[in-house]
Amino acid sequence: MNILITGGTGFIGSALTRKLSAQGHAVSVLSRKPESVAKLCGPDTQALGNLNELMPEDSYPVVINLAGAPIFDGRWNASRKQLIRSSRIQLTEQLLEWMANSEVKPELLISGSAIGYYGDQGDTLLTEQSAGADDFAAELCKDWEQATIRAAELGTRVCLIRTGLVLAGDGGLLQRMRLPFQLGLGGRLGSGQQWMSWIHRDDWIAIALAMIDTPSMQGAYNATAPHPVTNSEFTQTLAHSLKRPALLPVPTGLLKLLLGEMSGLVLGSQRVIPERLLEQGFQFRYPLLDNALDEALAANH
Repeated sequence: MNILITGGTGFIGSALTRKLSAQGHAVSVLSRKPESVAKLCGPDTQALGNLNELMPEDSYPVVINLAGAPIFDGRWNASRKQLIRSSRIQLTEQLLEWMANSEVKPELLISGSAIGYYGDQGDTLLTEQSAGADDFAAELCKDWEQATIRAAELGTRVCLIRTGLVLAGDGGLLQRMRLPFQLGLGGRLGSGQQWMSWIHRDDWIAIALAMIDTPSMQGAYNATAPHPVTNSEFTQTLAHSLKRPALLPVPTGLLKLLLGEMSGLVLGSQRVIPERLLEQGFQFRYPLLDNALDEALAANH
């Protein structure tokens, strides 16, 4: 099957592309750096540098939209916020424009989103039915989802993946946290009581594959493991996996000073449950944090 992925060279997208290629699918990746696609996604992947390269006669039964500027790569000033929004929402609108003009409409559109949709809700258990918040990250997710859902008007099935903190050994959150913890400089962030809803990348990929294979799946799904943990639990478990102490907490005030508005992403609390996936019997390979961390850290040892 022909599959188009935007954002396919990223931490999640590159691993997903390799998995789909290994299953025999013909994968095309849209990237701002098409010259890097073969190295990151595999030599059989077709690289597209611009949506304008897509022709109306091109047929992609499945489109997976993961494009977007990294959330954590710079302080949230006005121009950075605009880049974060436009790289998701405008590209999604352009993608839908191509879909509307294509001779054969995609059967399925899978689009990224994030549990930032829910905002900081303390100890409240959050499911797909929970209300969204109104801060920057939440509005970003809501607007991105709204832009995506319009594809349903074309007769395309739409699945939204509200992604938690993704764990794997070769990038993402663990890449940022590993060195300080290995040096014995890790510790909880702020009070440590805020909830962290995480998922192993292999499980995220399995969710996307399930969406491709299951015609009844549509709408929003929380892509988080069924057992969220507090930040204190997360840091203690990570320290234990690395056989290091976690002795140096980072004070709330310092985080706010260093990160500005973005500090809400690490100090906010989101206790998210993948209710819809569990209801349909999805089996997580890594439901518990210690196993997920052990595998991720061993894989990149």
